[in-house]
Amino acid sequence: MEAVLAGTPCCAGRPVGYLWDRHYVADYVCTALVGALGTILAAHRIRRERTLADVRFVAEIAQRVLLRPLPQRIGNLRLESLYLSAAAEARIGGDLYEAVPTAFGVRLLIGDVRGKGLLAVETAAALLGAFREAAHDEPDLAALALRMERSMTRRAEHLGGSEIGERFVTAIFAEIPADGRVIRVVNCGHPPPLLIRVDDVLELDNGSSGPPLNLGVLLPDPHHVDSYPFEPGEQLLLYTDGVTETRDASGTFYPLAQRLRSFGPLPPHELLERLHHDLLEYSGDNLQDDTAALAACLVADDWIRAVDKPHTS
Repeated sequence: MEAVLAGTPCCAGRPVGYLWDRHYVADYVCTALVGALGTILAAHRIRRERTLADVRFVAEIAQRVLLRPLPQRIGNLRLESLYLSAAAEARIGGDLYEAVPTAFGVRLLIGDVRGKGLLAVETAAALLGAFREAAHDEPDLAALALRMERSMTRRAEHLGGSEIGERFVTAIFAEIPADGRVIRVVNCGHPPPLLIRVDDVLELDNGSSGPPLNLGVLLPDPHHVDSYPFEPGEQLLLYTDGVTETRDASGTFYPLAQRLRSFGPLPPHELLERLHHDLLEYSGDNLQDDTAALAACLVADDWIRAVDKPHTS
């Protein structure tokens, strides 16, 4: 007993208290490791949040430059735009839109750059810049599309590489003259526009869609202008394939025309707001691709005069 109390060796040659001390040492080590790991993870999270904030800030600036807000009114047109990004860390991608008032009427563009990332953003910026300038110069819509074709081809050749033929942009160029009543469309491999009437939704597709920009050099006459009647109260909807390729939980594609019919007649702002919420609900708040849309509604002249009339008290 005295030997035990004195701490003489026992337990297979180990001193009394050895197992007890070893247990606490292990606890101390584990606690220290967990604390250190927590500190590292917290620091990493803080850095990631700062990086994410920086990315969002830069993306916000890029969006304001590239996808600047459209005027709500140009002449007898009411306009609205929508952009939804599938990227968690940015608000800008390869989808684009623009509306430019010119001497030839209001000219609209919607496009979708193939690919993702910085190259897609740069290509979108190049196309938007070229369109904003050329829209004022080219009297014919087909000539405008051809000029954009050449601009994208030069850009692809300048970038070089083995994938020049894969650097393309699907796009729609639309023109609504100052007096309205007609829509002229050049489709470069893009989903067809929709004409929203009071009692129906029509797909504007005469089967004359040409190839995407940067692939038109493969054909002698790639750009054909289609014309469609456009009456007051009707609305033109341009969109990217991110809309129609949105899927629900079962994998079913979003039925755009059907959903628009269920919405009923809505002004552009309410239409795209409804579309925005419907896409998120349909996808379970899980959009897999960037989405852009542009709505243009033709308003009767007498309604415009009533709105513009000064209020007197």
